[in-house]
Amino acid sequence: MPALRAPRHLVAGLALIALAAFALWAVSGLSSGTLRSMGPAMLPRAVAVAIGGCGLIFVVLGFTQKGEPLAPWDLRGPLIVAAGMAVFALTIRTLGFAIAAPLAMLIIGRGTTEVRPKELVIFAAAMTTFCLLLFRYLLDQPIPVLILPGTTIEF
Repeated sequence: MPALRAPRHLVAGLALIALAAFALWAVSGLSSGTLRSMGPAMLPRAVAVAIGGCGLIFVVLGFTQKGEPLAPWDLRGPLIVAAGMAVFALTIRTLGFAIAAPLAMLIIGRGTTEVRPKELVIFAAAMTTFCLLLFRYLLDQPIPVLILPGTTIEF
């Protein structure tokens, strides 16, 4: 067996392969359809295969190219991103997109120390406006825009 030369590449490749395997398992019960009539699993399955292929390339590179060793992991970013996604999921149906989206972006933006608060607020407002215009009004998706708790007012 060849010697491991790039541990970071190996770990990254194995993580991508695991992600691809999970995605393939998650869509296993859905139909892919045909190229003329795409099914709900066609694109997710194709993306999962592409991600798995990239993971395989990283695994091969881990044994063939010199690379950096594994560094200590900082869990702050992934934990804060997971918290932001959970907040979005819990608030989208109770408060609406106009509150849930910027709230999630403000939380997720704190996952790194490289983001300045003023820029984060401007980004959250701009992205929320853009996404509302795109998904709710241009694509006519049935997402709740704003729900005021304790009232019957919904936008």
